[in-house]
Amino acid sequence: MNDAIKHSEVEVNGVRLHLAEQGEGPLVLLLHGFPESWYSWRHQFGPLAEAGYRVVAPDQRGYARSEQPESVDAYSLLHLVGDVTALIGALGADRAVVIGHDWGAPVAWATAALRPDLVRAVAGLSVPPLPSGPTPLALSREKFGEGFYQIYFQEPGRADAELAADPKSTFRRILGGTHPDGEPRAWVVPEGMKLLDTIPEPVRLPAWLTEADVDAFAADYARHGERAFTGGLNWYRNIDRNNELMAAFTGRRIEAPALYVTGEQDLVNAMVPREVMAYLLQQVTPRLHRHVRLPETGHWTQQERPAEVNEALLDFLRSLD
Repeated sequence: MNDAIKHSEVEVNGVRLHLAEQGEGPLVLLLHGFPESWYSWRHQFGPLAEAGYRVVAPDQRGYARSEQPESVDAYSLLHLVGDVTALIGALGADRAVVIGHDWGAPVAWATAALRPDLVRAVAGLSVPPLPSGPTPLALSREKFGEGFYQIYFQEPGRADAELAADPKSTFRRILGGTHPDGEPRAWVVPEGMKLLDTIPEPVRLPAWLTEADVDAFAADYARHGERAFTGGLNWYRNIDRNNELMAAFTGRRIEAPALYVTGEQDLVNAMVPREVMAYLLQQVTPRLHRHVRLPETGHWTQQERPAEVNEALLDFLRSLD
C-alpha cells in the first residue's frame, strides 16, 4: 500500500470518522459505497495527489474504521450529506470536488444539489443522479420481487449475521463473484436461500482483486465484530425515509460541473435502463462534462479499471481549471 497515505480521525456531527489522505492542493473527497471503505480508492490517491490535489477518503459513518451510531435513523441521506458538509469545514476548506461510488454517489449528488456553495464539482461512479432519493422499496418489490437484495436487507440482523460470519469470504464473494455470461443482473435472493448462497465463492479472484485486498477490507470491518456490516446495511434501511425527507427537493437540479462513469456490466444497468439513465443525466446535471461507459467493467468501477477511471477523473478536474 502507498506509504504516502496518511491516516487520521475527525469528529463530525458527533460521529468519529476515519480519514485516509494524500497530497496538497484543492480538496477532493472520495466517498465509497457498500460494502467498501477508504481502501476502495487505493488506486486513485497517488495519481490525483501527483496532479496537485489534496485527496481525502473517509470511511463513511457506520463503515470500517469509523464509528457506528446505534440508531437506524442516524443513517438517512441528510445525515450523510451533513457529514460531508461538516467534513469540508473540518478539513479547513471552503469548497471541494466530491466524487462518490455506489452509495457514495447518491451522497455526492445530493451534497452537490443541496449545498452548491460547498461543492465545486461532482462525479458519480456506478449510480446516476436521481430526482430525489433512491427508488422507493415498493417500486423495487414490484419490479424485482421480495428477494431483491435491498428488501432482503430491511430485516434487522438477518443480512448482518450472514455477512459478518466470515468477512473474508463475504468480500471474496461480493467483490470477486461474477455472472458467467457477464450480463448485468439485479441481485435477487430466491425464496429459501440465504444472501451469499447466490454468489459462490470464486475459484480464483479476478485480476484486479488480490488476497491482500480482501484481507485489508476484512481487517477494517472486523473491528465491529458481529456488527461489521450493520452500519452500511442501515443506509439501506433508510431508503423509504430518504424519499420522504428529500421530497421537498424533488426536481432540484445539480448546477455544478458533473461527471458520470459506469461499467457496461454494472448491475445498476439492470435496475436503471439506459434510456432512463440518459434522461436523468440530461435533466438533473445540465453541466455534464462527460458520460463515460467502460466496456467489460462491472460494479466495482474504480477498482476494476483504475487507469481508465483515473484518466476520466483527471480530465474532469483539469476542465475545472
